Amino acid sequence: MSVWDELTGQSEAIDVFRDAAGNVGGAMTHSWLITGPPGSGRSNLAYAFASALLCRDGGCGHCRDCRQVAARTHPDLAVLSTDRVIISIEEVRTLVASSQFSPSVSRYRVMVIEDADRMVERTSNVLLKALEEPPERTVWILCAPSEADLLPTIRSRVRSVRLRVPSTDDVAALLERRDGVTPETAERAAREAQSHIGMAHRLATNADARARRDETLSVALGIQSVPQAVMAAARLLELAKDDALAITDERDAEERESTLRSLGVEPGQAVPSGLRSQVKQLEDDQKRRATRSLRDGIDRILVDLLSLYRDVLLQQLEARLEPINAAIQRDIDALAARTEPADTLAVMDAIADARRRITQNVTPALSLEAMLITVALPGAAPRKAYP
Repeated sequence: MSVWDELTGQSEAIDVFRDAAGNVGGAMTHSWLITGPPGSGRSNLAYAFASALLCRDGGCGHCRDCRQVAARTHPDLAVLSTDRVIISIEEVRTLVASSQFSPSVSRYRVMVIEDADRMVERTSNVLLKALEEPPERTVWILCAPSEADLLPTIRSRVRSVRLRVPSTDDVAALLERRDGVTPETAERAAREAQSHIGMAHRLATNADARARRDETLSVALGIQSVPQAVMAAARLLELAKDDALAITDERDAEERESTLRSLGVEPGQAVPSGLRSQVKQLEDDQKRRATRSLRDGIDRILVDLLSLYRDVLLQQLEARLEPINAAIQRDIDALAARTEPADTLAVMDAIADARRRITQNVTPALSLEAMLITVALPGAAPRKAYP
């Protein structure tokens, strides 16, 4: 089984990278940009391409090179993947410096930046210099939601490959094949994740994640007054924190244990004063990661709520489209019957405003309260003009 078999719904993009890895028709170039919506598989495709470039058999999926790429330990692979809100200029400078080395065991040296959209302009300019004059056998692979997230000068120096949102059937088939879940579980997870591959995997394999999503929708459906909206906002924030902790807690503990072990500190032993700065740096990085994880958790909740009101609007307009939340169709029908389409659109606008405010560092509790008050008071929100 090759590295391409783990990808789904991106046949056109896979063909482009297969040809490039085999240098078919001179398709290979030194810098690439993979764009696509969250969950479309940008980083998965980037590492599949890296495997094809570093593997002697073009990405067989089982040789030593492919296993090392999968573990991110290949000597000719350098990865910049941040768990923080932004990528620092020091991280990019370090990566650029390592890109000047010649390959040690493979044809190329491959540099992957998973979240290139998280670079500020000054940091992007450091990368730009490396893209303008790259070593002959160095290949850059950048990943971002869209080309507009990068500087025009960087976009002009990369070959861009756009990914599409995979279909629900494609994602469900992947979950069945890779995770061994039942067809019913895979189909529901793919639909409720809206074809986001990573989120579909969590919903299909993690009962706690499914329970948190179900409670999110239940909380929203139970709001009928402003006090209930305020209480619901607090509960949604708790759910987002629980979701973030579920992702980061175990990893934080493993990182701390590994760091102390590498420093020669036994479990339960006090950290010597000379080593405290290194432990403090790890703790600071984990705090920044927790901030991003919480923000991502809140955004996931808002996306789930958006899917709920999308289903309500479809019911009100009698549109013949597949609902996302078919498991609670009775509740959707009841909400659609007691509200108007204009009210539903106002709530969807409020959710979009909340997502924007969260990215601008507005207090999450206030953003959620403002959004849910629109839910509690149909007709009270200011109307927007729609064509």
